[in-house]
Amino acid sequence: MTDAVSIPPKLRCLDFKRVFAYLLHPRQETARLAEEQKAAWLTPMLVSSLTLVVYILVSGFLKARAAAMGEIVLPADWQWWTPEMQNNYMQAIQATQGPAFLYIIPLVLGLAKLWLGWAVAGGLLHLVSTLLGGRGTMVSALNVVGWARLVFAVRDLLRVVFMLAAGRPIASAGLSGFSAAPFLAQLLAGLDIFLVWYAVLLAMGLGAADSLPRGKAIAGSLIVLVIIMLATAGLGALSANLSGMM
Repeated sequence: MTDAVSIPPKLRCLDFKRVFAYLLHPRQETARLAEEQKAAWLTPMLVSSLTLVVYILVSGFLKARAAAMGEIVLPADWQWWTPEMQNNYMQAIQATQGPAFLYIIPLVLGLAKLWLGWAVAGGLLHLVSTLLGGRGTMVSALNVVGWARLVFAVRDLLRVVFMLAAGRPIASAGLSGFSAAPFLAQLLAGLDIFLVWYAVLLAMGLGAADSLPRGKAIAGSLIVLVIIMLATAGLGALSANLSGMM
């Protein structure tokens, strides 16, 4: 008699059970992704979208309740604003308390940022990996970025728990409260422990999917992160400046 050969289960297009497995055992799940060589990014991206929707809905509800009670959450750099900017901000708050500004627009912009950011990060990761000698594909890069983004889904859930416990929305994210400069504040807003976790998963996935040495995988992941953070901070600062002028 011959011993039965165990065949690992194939990756499915939608497999929500693997979300917890990936977060608890990322190295094993990353190796499975590399072996399968197929698109498996839909599951983590749907989970990330769902947690983002929950976060925006809870934040919008708390903002609406605070406005109804006369409580207004001020920006982190409020003390550095001119009196005219502060007056314009208070008037804008009164004019933007409808469902469109609290829920619809943040949902559309948030989901667009999530999916566009995933595609851009995957493209940059594939490009940098190719320049470093990696043998991966665009699909594998999208898989790596999609699954690594689950750490931000965890962050969204933790933020929801905090907001429900505190009864107020989050005023400043990350380390943004340590700077008044718009660009630096936007840059610091993305710095937290989850970004470090994300960087580790990117490097791990890049090394497994593209057969890169550990040093090159870490370097490639850091290059992509720096490019994305600088671009995001620049766009955020430009938006803040335009809002201030308006």
